[in-house]
Amino acid sequence: MDIEAAVAGHYSSGQLEDVILEALREAGFDPDRLEPGDLSPVDELHVGGAVAAHELAEAAGIARGMSVLDVGCGIGGPARLFASQFGADVVGVDVTDEFIRTAISLTERCGLGNAVTFLKASALALPFEAEVFDRVTLLHVGMNIDDKAQLFAEAFRVLKRGGVFAVFDVMRTSEGDVSYPQPWASDAAISFLAAPESYSELGLAAGFGVGTRRDRRALGIEFLTKMQRAAAQGVDAPGPPRLGLPLVLGPDAGRRVGNLLAAMQAGVLAPVEILFTKS
Repeated sequence: MDIEAAVAGHYSSGQLEDVILEALREAGFDPDRLEPGDLSPVDELHVGGAVAAHELAEAAGIARGMSVLDVGCGIGGPARLFASQFGADVVGVDVTDEFIRTAISLTERCGLGNAVTFLKASALALPFEAEVFDRVTLLHVGMNIDDKAQLFAEAFRVLKRGGVFAVFDVMRTSEGDVSYPQPWASDAAISFLAAPESYSELGLAAGFGVGTRRDRRALGIEFLTKMQRAAAQGVDAPGPPRLGLPLVLGPDAGRRVGNLLAAMQAGVLAPVEILFTKS
C-alpha cells in the first residue's frame, strides 16, 4: 500500500457523515439548515480549531473575491470558513474519499455549494493549471507527506505571483520520542514530522520567499487540554456521540490527543504557522 492510500485508510471509517449528522440532530441542529459555525466543533481538524483557521486566514491576507486552494481539506471546515467569513472562492482537495464526500454534503447543507468545491486529488500532483490561485493553505497536512519538496513545488506552481502559501502544521521543535497513536497517524509509518527550519529550506528551494513564522504552542496546549477532557467525556458518557472532533478521530481519540498534548508540553512538537510568498 502506498503512503497516500495508507493515509486515506487512516482517516476513513465508512460512516463519518452519518455519525456527524446524528450528533448534529442530538445537539439540536437541523442538518438540512446549517450555518457554517454550527459545524466548527467537528470540522476543523487541526490544533486551535476555527480560531486558528481564522487567524491563519487573516495573516495570509485572504479577502473577498480571492481564489483559495486548501490542500488536504479534510471535511471542509477551513474552506467553508474562508468562504463564509472572508468572501473567498475556495477549492479543497484531499486524498480521502470519505472526507471529500462528507465535505461536499456538509457544504451543501450550509448553502455554500456555489462558493466552495471539493475534489479528490493528491497534494503532490494538483489537477490545476499554473498560477490560478491567490492563496494556498495547508493546515495539519504535512505530517502525512514524506515528499515535502514536491508538495512545495506544486504549491508554488499553482500560486499566482504575489500570492501567499500559508502553512500551519505540527512540527518537530526539539529532539525526543513521539508516542503513537497521534491524531494524524496510528504509528510512524505515515508520520513525517519535520522542523520549522526544514519547511523554510524547502520553501526557499521551491522559489518562495519565507515570511513570518509563529509558534502556536500555547494555543495548542490550551486547545488540546480542553479537547482531551471532551474526548474522555465522549467515551464515558452513555447515549449518542457528542458533537466534537472525537467523532472524526475515532474511539481512541483520548489517547491520540493525550499523546500530542504530552509531546507539546515536553517541547518536542508544536503547531507552527509559516507564511511563504511568491514574488
